[in-house]
Amino acid sequence: MAKEKPHINIVFVGHVDHGKSTTVGRLMYDSGNLDEQALRKLKEKAQELGKAGFEFAFVMDNLKEERERGVTIDLQHKKFVTDKFEYTIIDAPGHKDFIKNMITGASQADVAFLVVAASEGVMAQTKEHAWLCKTLGVGQLGVLVNKMDAVNYDEAKFNKVKEEVGNLLKTAGFKVDETPFIPISGLKGDNVTKKSENMDWYKGPTLLEQLDLFKEPEKPTDLPLRLPIQDVYNITGIGVVPVGRVETGVMKIGDKVIVVPAREGTGVTGEVKTIEMHHEQIQKAEPGDNVGFNVRGIGKKDIARGDVLGPVDNPPTIVKEFTAQIVVLNHPTVITKGYTPVFHIHTAQVACQFESIEKKLDPATGQVVAENPDFIKNGDAAIVKLKPSKPLVIEKQSDIPHMSRFAIRDAGSTVAAGMCIDYVKK
Repeated sequence: MAKEKPHINIVFVGHVDHGKSTTVGRLMYDSGNLDEQALRKLKEKAQELGKAGFEFAFVMDNLKEERERGVTIDLQHKKFVTDKFEYTIIDAPGHKDFIKNMITGASQADVAFLVVAASEGVMAQTKEHAWLCKTLGVGQLGVLVNKMDAVNYDEAKFNKVKEEVGNLLKTAGFKVDETPFIPISGLKGDNVTKKSENMDWYKGPTLLEQLDLFKEPEKPTDLPLRLPIQDVYNITGIGVVPVGRVETGVMKIGDKVIVVPAREGTGVTGEVKTIEMHHEQIQKAEPGDNVGFNVRGIGKKDIARGDVLGPVDNPPTIVKEFTAQIVVLNHPTVITKGYTPVFHIHTAQVACQFESIEKKLDPATGQVVAENPDFIKNGDAAIVKLKPSKPLVIEKQSDIPHMSRFAIRDAGSTVAAGMCIDYVKK
């Protein structure tokens, strides 16, 4: 069996209507990952809905409601294979209400493309998304200056947007000299998979070529094993089969493992009997692998979604309170001490109370602007102390960054995102 290509999750982010879905659709089609017939169907559908020209966007936006509204609501996962890598494309919505999905997407992404329309430049969400990518640990970033056709493929326009976005990325902490800026037209196909004849002034890679220039993300195999449980099934003839994605470390057959907090609140232990991926038995699972497995000694009622598996000699951390750095994205008023929204941390959803707001930070630089402020609001970054309503597994950014990130949700929208920087063990 041929060795599998390394796998990379990529997310396309940027302001609403800057052409993310169209660009991804164009990439899929021009590279042969989407056939004529499928595109023809989408074209007819687009015309029928009075959205001619939206057919590429429809490749990703294949939910009925999205087609009618012309906006991306949910995350769509699409496989895309290049010469070097197998990519999973996460098309993240730019639309304000849907930033929750943007967060789920970015926190899984190794690489992000920030899409900015040449005709409009940096907009509110361009800033927000650049910052989020940083806070959520997206390692590599590229910038697509889209809609070059709308500015007559003008190099000066491209350079102006490049400078503007470059300054933004600097403040968010990205290395601008290592960031590729590619002028494209998703609608017309310039520099997506083929070099553009309209921009001979641009000498760099196309979008497709750039995909092979990103670096393979290092698998955190040297960190302790952490596998958040997504679901637990009972399968006849096998028994209890939990499923989840290995975040860090390696899980091997015969390993002695513990799942915490589990029903007891202190964890349940057992031995890994079998591991299965894509319906094939495997000997070990590594970071990024989605697996089902069977553990001797663990029953169906013992564990649930949100629990985390680790080695018996280095169990996942259960906290009774933790300190986090957060960015407030979308709160209707202000956040004060006592506020208790739901935190989405790996596969867990737990209400946590704001015990104190310790520092307010400048979101662009991370500098402290106020100690112990009374409240924080949209656009603020802060260091806060949090108390989970029940035992919760979370790790420090400095120890296991992959297990430190979270989104904060309230009344159907994402209020904030952040990462754990310290904790008090339970």
